[in-house]
Amino acid sequence: MPRIAVLGLSHEANTFSSRLVDNAVFEAEGVLRGPEIPARHAGGTSTVSGFLAAGERLGIELVPLVMSTMVPSGVITADALKTRADELVDALSTHGPFDAVLASLHGAAVSEEILDVDGYLLGRFRDVVGPAVPIGVSLDLHANISAAMCQYSDVLNTYRTNPHVDAHDVAEEVAEIIVRTVRGEVRPTQAHVPIPAAINILCQNTDESPMRDLLADARALMATPGVLSATVAEGYPYADVPEMGMSVVVVTNNDPAAAQQHARHLANRVWSHRARFDVAAPSPDAAIAEAQAAAHTPTLLLDVGDNIGGGSPGDSVVLLNAARATGYPELLTIVADAAAASACHTAGRGATIELSIGGKTDPRTGPPARAHGEVLALHHGTFQVHGPVHAGMSHVRAGPSAAVRLDSGQTVIVTTEAVMPLGIDQLTTLGLAPEQFGAIVAKGVHSPLAGYGPYVAGIVRVDTPGITAASLDGFTYHHRPRPMFPFEPETTYSP
Repeated sequence: MPRIAVLGLSHEANTFSSRLVDNAVFEAEGVLRGPEIPARHAGGTSTVSGFLAAGERLGIELVPLVMSTMVPSGVITADALKTRADELVDALSTHGPFDAVLASLHGAAVSEEILDVDGYLLGRFRDVVGPAVPIGVSLDLHANISAAMCQYSDVLNTYRTNPHVDAHDVAEEVAEIIVRTVRGEVRPTQAHVPIPAAINILCQNTDESPMRDLLADARALMATPGVLSATVAEGYPYADVPEMGMSVVVVTNNDPAAAQQHARHLANRVWSHRARFDVAAPSPDAAIAEAQAAAHTPTLLLDVGDNIGGGSPGDSVVLLNAARATGYPELLTIVADAAAASACHTAGRGATIELSIGGKTDPRTGPPARAHGEVLALHHGTFQVHGPVHAGMSHVRAGPSAAVRLDSGQTVIVTTEAVMPLGIDQLTTLGLAPEQFGAIVAKGVHSPLAGYGPYVAGIVRVDTPGITAASLDGFTYHHRPRPMFPFEPETTYSP
């Protein structure tokens, strides 16, 4: 029976964020070791869940070592990366030898000193196991794929959906190819083609063009004899790194020339759609007006500039302030504000207290909403998300949370920690239901759709300010590729 290691570190680092990820953050968000990994992931829909399911189905021994999955934030401190990397490598060395390695990484991790953390980790894994042991890695669709990631892995793919509801499936794909490799049934050969293009976050939904069309091309390619896997990565434009941007990876069975040919063709298809990679979104005031005028409710207002899934802090009150200014009381928003949450728990359910909510991290996302509010409900903030969930992230720890109705009529859920808006369970734990509101603010762009989609009547992506703003023109880059579309519209490209 093949013996395969399972390990990883999944973090999306927004290099424009001031919030560093140190060892304390890692331990607080959860470093899983050994049996803790299947206890959390078995039967779920995450990448690790897919690895575990493949192991059971294919009759192989999987050895869970160490796994960290972080809420997107800023870069990792040098000390924290050393601690985490050393633990991963020590576990791989101590518990080996292995017939193969399965790694769950993100593809957009950055540290203070290393811009390509994922490539660095794979390189260290390769140093431990040697050149003959196959390594498979499954990444997020927003991976900024580097040459090093492909050099040190044998099979690499990414999600093919956004919202990311196929993490389990693409991980199973990688695991199956790796097992077939160990058994001598296939010999994967991998080609990577970077593309000098960044796709606006507003255009990254895979149920909408252009990504729907590009992913259809990738799936069609996978039906070609000899092709084991095909990937079109969207890239992550909020990480200022040399690998930033879209890319293609194709894996064939012992045919490197075909892998290169298919990858170049697919990259050309991506490039041919570049004019559709940039769109605009309505302003906060326009979005509130659209929600007010909606014939059917609730409307889901996606707060693009405070996208927690892209590394934003989750404390913007731009849309809340717009609703208060226009006298629109039917709004529900969720704001990460530990001080406000603590004040509500101290006051108790039913109390009316004075609050200053949000707008404390970035002046562009305020000013804080100052109001009297009635504490409607309190909760400890740990809960499970049911139903389809982005990237299989079903376990949520928001810390002490409260629902508050402001004297201006709006309802605010204040949380201690910023957590991604994955589904309505965050509402129901506090006794709220979507149908009670005319508009619900979700601090994301595509990830909330998996959980909120069935419960809303309309969706509006809003051009709000912040470190994940839709327009990339306001960001200062030092490391990104140049020239690059759409920053340099005259960019030419031939794979």
